[in-house]
Amino acid sequence: MLPENITAVIARNERWTGEAACEPYEAGWAREAVFFVRAINPPIGPAPMAWVEISPDGMRWIREGAEFRMPSERDGIACARIAHFGNWLRVATKFEDGAECTVLVTLHLKA
Repeated sequence: MLPENITAVIARNERWTGEAACEPYEAGWAREAVFFVRAINPPIGPAPMAWVEISPDGMRWIREGAEFRMPSERDGIACARIAHFGNWLRVATKFEDGAECTVLVTLHLKA
């Protein structure tokens, strides 16, 4: 039996500033997940840490534990690999005042 895989574009050409997060994605069928965050334009200001959040309902969120530094240059890519995440997933971050990054966020899932 071949494993089931999917790649979902979660955020495309979104300008993240302040407290930012991608749209939630329902992925309860998957066994493992990898988030990729790419800077489409040169980021402005310091690159903050980002983290993966999980949710039982897609509305209330808690940190899953995986953290990574946001990309610090154009076309830079950051990623987080996770497993045992329940049903809903998203990536969140918090930029300093005046800092921003235009992102492409993809989620790669495998059953």
